[in-house]
Amino acid sequence: MDALDIVGLEKTYDSGTKALRGIDLKIPEGSFFGLLGPNGAGKSTLIHCLMGLAIPTKGQASIFGHDVVTDARQARSKVGLAPQEVNLDWFLNVEDTLDFHGGYFSMRKKDRKKRIEQLLKDFSLTDKRKDRTMFLSGGMKRRVLLARALMHRPKFLILDEPTAGVDVELRLQLWKYMREVNKAGTTILLTTHYIEEAEQLCDNIALINKGKIIRTGTSDELKKSYKQKTLEDVYLKVVGRSELARTTLDQSEVSK
Repeated sequence: MDALDIVGLEKTYDSGTKALRGIDLKIPEGSFFGLLGPNGAGKSTLIHCLMGLAIPTKGQASIFGHDVVTDARQARSKVGLAPQEVNLDWFLNVEDTLDFHGGYFSMRKKDRKKRIEQLLKDFSLTDKRKDRTMFLSGGMKRRVLLARALMHRPKFLILDEPTAGVDVELRLQLWKYMREVNKAGTTILLTTHYIEEAEQLCDNIALINKGKIIRTGTSDELKKSYKQKTLEDVYLKVVGRSELARTTLDQSEVSK
């Protein structure tokens, strides 16, 4: 069974903005899948539709066979989301943030306690357990978001720009942990506009622009398909900015 199955998904907002224009996408169970596109391409809207934060205008999407609209509760129970925006409750400490999230997903108190201890250790948050989230650094908040997303042991993890605004050291730490989570069997959907992040982590990548999936494949397949040497050049071609490709810039410098 596919972890995610999307057919003809469209989303038009009341303002008339067409954010999604017929998305077709399948993500196999156990994969580490990347959704790569510029800001405004439709990545966040797609996630909002999957999570019940927005209702699709047309089409269908299911998570492990559960329709995200007609069977929303079951679909949502399979998913953990680490959003791009930091949406923590500033008046809760780290430990209570995880505990409340586990309770929301009907985890028993004994199981919550054990899971919290593991996640605090995994994300180097043990000494911050009693700190209110409002006083944490940006990097620490990112760790809490990811730990919270994993609290109920979801089969499908959605990471929406998970390393936005973090330093290089933390980015590499998060990459390492995400790989470990995926190897343990969790399917991951990563949305990003960082080329290196998609190339380093994802076994398959979907290029999205202006609400449409342009092409899907491995990094090598995409480079071959577009006859480009790097994934960065593929990305620039897809978004219509080939003039910014490094080879083009280098040639322009030589011509001067």
